[in-house]
Amino acid sequence: MFRKSVLSTVAALALGLGAAPAFANGITIQQWGYGNATGGNQAGWMNQIGVYQNGWYNNGVSQQFGSHNTAAVGQNGYSNYGNTWQNGHFNAAGIGQFGSNHTAIISQDGNGNVAAGVQVGNGCHGNVVQAGSGNVAAFVQAC
Repeated sequence: MFRKSVLSTVAALALGLGAAPAFANGITIQQWGYGNATGGNQAGWMNQIGVYQNGWYNNGVSQQFGSHNTAAVGQNGYSNYGNTWQNGHFNAAGIGQFGSNHTAIISQDGNGNVAAGVQVGNGCHGNVVQAGSGNVAAFVQAC
């Protein structure tokens, strides 16, 4: 019986260590050109998403579920679209757009979230929705 308990414990530890890298995942995407699109979805803890796009008709979408997540979308070009949605605690999201006809949407659900966005150009639109307490939002536009 003791032997089975030890083997079960070792098997559980091996499975746990195999799943441990999921807690420290990160995505970084860089795109140049025109007509590019990107997306992402992460479920877990301490995840990161970083997207940089330079060109025309680009869009960026990132979704995160869990806590301690970070998402950033940087766009430089024309007709870009940025969207990030986070559910959990201690999340941070940022969108930077330069050019014309941009749209940025940041939605956060949880506590201690931070949202920041910068838009420079023509026809920009910004939207920030936060639910919870202790949230901070900052958005700068020069359109």
